[in-house]
Amino acid sequence: MAADAGRGPRGQRKRGGGGGGAARVRPRAWCCSFAGAPDSPDLRPLPPSAAAAASPAAGRKLPPKSPSAPSFHGSPTSSRLAGLGGLIDPRRILSPGRVSPIDPDGAVPPPLPLPLPAPPAAPAAATEDPSAVVPAEQPAAVPALASVSVAPLVAVREEGPGAGGGALDLRLLLRGRDGRCVHMELDSRVLCGCSAFFATMAPGVDAVAGGGGGGGGKRIEVDGVENLDAFRAAVELMYEPDPMRWLAAAGVSRAIDVLEVCSSIVFNRGIKSCLAYIEAVPWSENEEEKLKNLFARLTFDEEISQDILARLRPHSWKSSDDLMVQLIQSVTSSTKNGARKDMQSLVNGLLSKSSVYQKDSSGLNKESLYQICYSCLESLVDLFEEAIESTDHTGQAVVLRGSRPLIERVSSQTENLNWLLDILVNNDMAEEFVELWAKHERLIRMHEQASPMIRYELSRISACVFIVLGKGKVQCRGDIRSLLFQAWFSTMLLDFGWLQRCSKGLDIRSLEENLGRGLLTLPLRQQQSLFEEWFQFYATKGAECPNLIRAFQVWWRRSFVRSSVEPRS
Repeated sequence: MAADAGRGPRGQRKRGGGGGGAARVRPRAWCCSFAGAPDSPDLRPLPPSAAAAASPAAGRKLPPKSPSAPSFHGSPTSSRLAGLGGLIDPRRILSPGRVSPIDPDGAVPPPLPLPLPAPPAAPAAATEDPSAVVPAEQPAAVPALASVSVAPLVAVREEGPGAGGGALDLRLLLRGRDGRCVHMELDSRVLCGCSAFFATMAPGVDAVAGGGGGGGGKRIEVDGVENLDAFRAAVELMYEPDPMRWLAAAGVSRAIDVLEVCSSIVFNRGIKSCLAYIEAVPWSENEEEKLKNLFARLTFDEEISQDILARLRPHSWKSSDDLMVQLIQSVTSSTKNGARKDMQSLVNGLLSKSSVYQKDSSGLNKESLYQICYSCLESLVDLFEEAIESTDHTGQAVVLRGSRPLIERVSSQTENLNWLLDILVNNDMAEEFVELWAKHERLIRMHEQASPMIRYELSRISACVFIVLGKGKVQCRGDIRSLLFQAWFSTMLLDFGWLQRCSKGLDIRSLEENLGRGLLTLPLRQQQSLFEEWFQFYATKGAECPNLIRAFQVWWRRSFVRSSVEPRS
């Protein structure tokens, strides 16, 4: 019996050379396989005979510690066990991998729990199995307020008889393309009554709901949902008593997403609610672009979407170019300096080539722009006539007419003409303006009679013309350039000191540089005449005269240093 007790269930009995013939159990080796690990010797159930032989009276020695399995720091070492002899229960030894010792009681330790069996695989879909998942058929033609080309993939699964009489008798499972899932328990009567898409896809659910039993035990699975949150929100909208308040809490962007889902599941009441809410609230630019993309992909009923289409597709009675000319006319006729400058900046932004508002168009109406220029020039002539009439013997303007001072009104018209010149230059229409300014003899005569504090406003216009001419932004004929310098170069020399003191945004350095560059485009004989005039004026006025020294040096080298080209006989 002792020998049988020393033999384990899987080990073999081996007799040693000494030690009273005690039996030793040789540990079983692990094999490289996918089978489970062998049971630990410390956890094997002992037979009753072996349990009796393991008592101290039997004189059994403890088995030696296996060198291949190191013990934890809480386990007794081999030297300590050797000193204790057979006073310690062999089951008290910690097995590798255990944290707590086995209680030294007479109860047999339970075996390790076996792994749970794998759940049985779902049977393959068969035609005779009514509970299998089958792809839903395409919905039949139903009256809809919006047309959609692609519908989500829907499958119907029957889970068994329901409780009967319950309100939530349908389970809706939504699977998004991003891998997320949403599980909803719904009333099939509300879902199928609101959405013609679900009513057609789940005829069994609809039949059960219509019968009044309410316990069909059906589940609808919708796969491949593009916007899972919007789809769930569209389903929740079916059960909302006040859809407008619900949409107001959701916001315009979410309402647009819900509108797209409502059109895909043929939820007509939701389409009407979304369109009514979207039309009644303001949109941001991103929301407007999002709405335009939606209306480009879907076609809604004209009767319920006409208000939104009126906001998305304006029917203007005039083109944007004609409207722009009207805006320019309004700016030039403004009497408030601050408002005029703000409107000028706004129109400049609209006309900028890099502006997001710039569209492909035929361009501004040139004739309309020049009509505005003529009007501003006539107003400027009237103001100078008023200034000449109101000037006393001291040369100062003392009489004021109207609500604003005369100097302020003259300055406003000067700014209008300079602003119009910039618009014409940016649209390659400024050649006629240069010719118009060069041939305006009335203003040239009035410059000689007006007060210096008034006449220098004319030189501000001449300065802008000289700058665009020197930069090469305007390509005029040689006779027009000669006429321009002949008419306005002397007045520029006289008013340069006033321009320095009252620049009003004029770049004086740019004026000096481009005035000299424009002068060098004239014939050499005319250059000599103008440079001689400048030299005499600069010698007497100094800083009150434009610095054209660099241009003068260029003219000198061209005229006297370099060899001239003479026609040969």
